[in-house]
Amino acid sequence: MKFAMHGRQRLMRSVLALAASLCGFDRAAAQTPPQALAAQIRTQGYACKPPLHAMRDTRRSRPDEAVWILHCGRAAYRIRLDPDMAAHVERLNRRASTLKLRTH
Repeated sequence: MKFAMHGRQRLMRSVLALAASLCGFDRAAAQTPPQALAAQIRTQGYACKPPLHAMRDTRRSRPDEAVWILHCGRAAYRIRLDPDMAAHVERLNRRASTLKLRTH
C-alpha cells in the first residue's frame, strides 16, 4: 500500500513536470515582461538598459501575435512576437510613445 502511494506520487510529479515543460514554464517564465522582452531584443542587437516597464498593446495584438511597448532607459520599442520567429522590433520616438500611452 505504501509503495503504491509513493509510486502514484512519483508518477504525478513526473506528469506535472512534463506538462510544465511542454507549456514552456521554466525559470525564464519567472522573469517580468520588461526583463524578458529586453533580453529578447538584446539578442537581436537592440540596446535596452535598464528595462523600465512594458505594456501590452491590446489594440495591435492578435491571438497569434502579441504586441508590447517596452520602455528602456534611453529608448522605447514596439515589439511584435510571432511564434517560432524573431521578434519584429520598431524603435519608437520616446516622447510620442509616452503620449500614446497616456491617451489610451
